[in-house]
Amino acid sequence: MRSRSSGLTGAGPTMRFLRPLSGGAGSVRLEGRRVLLRPPTERGWRAYAEVRAASRKFLEPWEPTWPDDALTREAFHRRLRRYAADWRDDAGYSMFVFRRGDAAVIGGISLSNLRRGVAQSGSLGYWVGASHARQGYMTEVLPLMLEFCFERLQLHRVEAACLPNNEASKRLLIRCGFTEEGYARKYLKINGRWHDHILFAYLVDDFHRAAQVQHAAADD
Repeated sequence: MRSRSSGLTGAGPTMRFLRPLSGGAGSVRLEGRRVLLRPPTERGWRAYAEVRAASRKFLEPWEPTWPDDALTREAFHRRLRRYAADWRDDAGYSMFVFRRGDAAVIGGISLSNLRRGVAQSGSLGYWVGASHARQGYMTEVLPLMLEFCFERLQLHRVEAACLPNNEASKRLLIRCGFTEEGYARKYLKINGRWHDHILFAYLVDDFHRAAQVQHAAADD
């Protein structure tokens, strides 16, 4: 099953659903020009641990405190079980980011705190390895995930938050069409301390508007 292009920055995404979404995390594969998104498997532990270990100083200022066993195989398997439960319960969707040229793990992206009912929304989080940062990979990744959120999950709203001093993340969200909506005091506990965050959101209306702009440009 192929989806139409989203019209977002990083155009030309392709989605492949090998089975219905209820069939499990393994049914999803999102392809961009240089990146591939899919749920991790047990075989991915070593590659994940290596890129995270090499990027620890780069990532720690922006993430929750790492547990002592963060990079062990056992912790990775716990993470996989949690991911599988989230997918099964429609509570969250986590994927690793692979570089298409050599299938190297270069980052990850997740939709969490999924709310159905009158909200139909979720929160987006992402990370990229230090050696892969500032190369435009995440500018391809976010549109792929947004298309998945709006076309496959039928969400109305996707939220994201970043620390006020995380200039790279702010630029990324704005470049991908997110709108800054506010400032939340002591919003998340990052690296052992509660921090203020800037709040951003992307609506399904934004998604359709971007697609219309791209289609109009393609017709010119």
